[in-house]
Amino acid sequence: MMAGDPLSIVVRRRIKPGSEAAFETAMRQFIGFTLAFPGNRGINVLRPAEGGDRVYTVLDRFADPDSRKAFTADPEYARWMQRLGEFSDGEPQIAEIGGLGGWFTARGTPSNAQPSSLKMAAVTFLGVYPLTSTLPGLFTYLLPGWQSLAVNAVATAAIVAALTWVVMPLLTRLFARWLFGSSP
Repeated sequence: MMAGDPLSIVVRRRIKPGSEAAFETAMRQFIGFTLAFPGNRGINVLRPAEGGDRVYTVLDRFADPDSRKAFTADPEYARWMQRLGEFSDGEPQIAEIGGLGGWFTARGTPSNAQPSSLKMAAVTFLGVYPLTSTLPGLFTYLLPGWQSLAVNAVATAAIVAALTWVVMPLLTRLFARWLFGSSP
């Protein structure tokens, strides 16, 4: 990972039984603090399934490692970690993933497991190529009269959203055995 590359942080935290509502309230407040921090590029919280293992997964993205370092050095961050820790059953698992690796996390693999760059590039190509080959033309057809830059912006936003929330999670599951060496 290069110094200026984006950085994704994956945090898995098991919540004490009965503390889910209090944790969610604190997490909403923590998200506000996180998003206001310079260099933060977004945060997503994945809740456990109903009656599941009470493990919350948080994906926090930063512009670069320096932004992440400044964030964790802030005294307010330490206070938040202590507060969220009050609802946690044990220590959280935290993994830092640079570059494309943020798209390649599979349930059941060690939190720091990451496929080789060649494998990530191949699977990313499989996701990107069909979207970039079809969506710009589709949006040009659906949005007649729009300026090409506006159509391109809509198509690019659709491609990024599809890759982030649909295509890459699906491809990661489909190719898990090849990417990670075993079926997660």
